[in-house]
Amino acid sequence: MAVLPPEVNPSDFEAALQAFENVVGARWMFTSDEDIDLYRDAYSPFRGEPDLEKQASAAVAPDSVEQVQEIMRIANRYRIPIYPIATGKNLGYGGAAPVHSGSVVLDLKRMNRILHLDEKNHTVLVEPGVSFYELYEYIQERGLRIWMDQPDPGWGSLIGNALEHGVGHNFSVLRDRFDTHCGMEVVLPDGDLLRTGMGALPGAETWQDYKYGFGPYVDGIFAQSNYGVVTKMGFWLIPEPEAYRSGMIHVSGYEDLIPLVDTLNLVTNSGLSNGLNGLSSPLLNARDPGGELGRLLDTPGGPDPAAMERYARGHNIPYWTCSLDFYGPEEVIAAQWEYAREKFAAEVPGSWSEAPMPVYRFPLSDAQRHTLDAEGMAEKVSFGIPSLMRFSNIARSAWNPDPGIGHVFYSPVIPKRGEEIFKAQRVFNDAFIRMGVPRRGFASLPTLWYTRAAILLYGLPVRADAETNRKTRETFRELVDIGHEHGWAEYRAPAAFMDEVMGAYDFNDSVLLRFAERLKDAVDPNGILAAGRGGIWPRHLRDA
Repeated sequence: MAVLPPEVNPSDFEAALQAFENVVGARWMFTSDEDIDLYRDAYSPFRGEPDLEKQASAAVAPDSVEQVQEIMRIANRYRIPIYPIATGKNLGYGGAAPVHSGSVVLDLKRMNRILHLDEKNHTVLVEPGVSFYELYEYIQERGLRIWMDQPDPGWGSLIGNALEHGVGHNFSVLRDRFDTHCGMEVVLPDGDLLRTGMGALPGAETWQDYKYGFGPYVDGIFAQSNYGVVTKMGFWLIPEPEAYRSGMIHVSGYEDLIPLVDTLNLVTNSGLSNGLNGLSSPLLNARDPGGELGRLLDTPGGPDPAAMERYARGHNIPYWTCSLDFYGPEEVIAAQWEYAREKFAAEVPGSWSEAPMPVYRFPLSDAQRHTLDAEGMAEKVSFGIPSLMRFSNIARSAWNPDPGIGHVFYSPVIPKRGEEIFKAQRVFNDAFIRMGVPRRGFASLPTLWYTRAAILLYGLPVRADAETNRKTRETFRELVDIGHEHGWAEYRAPAAFMDEVMGAYDFNDSVLLRFAERLKDAVDPNGILAAGRGGIWPRHLRDA
């Protein structure tokens, strides 16, 4: 049964729903339990605890900015909490469910138009319902030699991904999605319409070309916040590269990770490698059930690095591997790879290299695309092709024999240095052991989506039983506290933990949050829009 907003009079709620229906039509007003169920968080850490689970009271699906404006005006009139979503595919971070139970979901999936694509200057203007798949298909159908940077997975919204500071897998200049946006249109909480950057100049044709316009650059306040409903956003794309190749640098020593990361920073920050680089451990991920390596990996408290290093050298297995991606003219990326190999050889004694994949030239042939599909490659995104294969990482496997029904991500930002990676591994490994969280003796290596910082990514399990989920919530909150103690905090947060994550950013008596609340009270005095998103609550709910 739907959860009504506790601060709203039931008669006002019914009147508001009728007014919403008058705007969008009965077909696009959702009030039945069956419909509202679709807006639950599929990975909710409150599964099995209906009194705690975040739930919508209704949903309304406009198809134009004018309808969004009218919905916001009605919501103000009746003080109805509204929670906007783009495609609602933010799995692991809250999905389509509101932060404040009882909110009416403003479902923007019908607003899925690609409004303008400039194939010569490589920009695009889209609405929030446009997914990466849809933009990819739009480009392919027209035979355009243009790429967008692909995320993981590809069914989400470009705008939603950007506003959550999402990232991609291809070019270093495009992976930070919000950084590649250029100009946005925003319906403010009172229904007023704002355009940022050059969009504030009537008749300007540079809205997707120049970010700043004149005066304060306000775009940033609409990311991970609740100050407006973004209804249009421009993005920078890139010409299709001529070719792609990858290479790997291996080391067998435990401490070799330190110069390996230092050299990787040099190669990345100089632009020598312009794709998504990565760190992995063939040794720690090796399969050896019941054998010598398996016994080492299963050592209580984690494997001994010296013993692991001896095993690595004795069996010619890399302890650490750094992968490098290159996009561009074939001759250029060949030279870049050779120079990178020489740089690593000079800076990391004992390292060795290999080029594990052939050079791919674009556009790919149908046979090459078929091969990628047949092999089920999650790395299809490396070839500019959206994919859902990343979900296979959380499917049943030898490493994950009981995958449950979902996960929530704890994903702190740490310095991109080998010493700090070792420190984070020790800290979180000790924490997992202390909390009784199943790990195989070591913490994960960070992802390198951002060029100058590293992101650790821990998926904590969600299951059908309430006890497991309570343990997951306790674990998450303790990880936030541990990270805070060491100067690490999340770059984004599941809806259930936004307060805790924002609370870690507590410099000067949490001045960042206090400033955000002052902005909230100014632009949304009735406190109706996305209460709690980003840890920012309106005045009337703040104490609760």
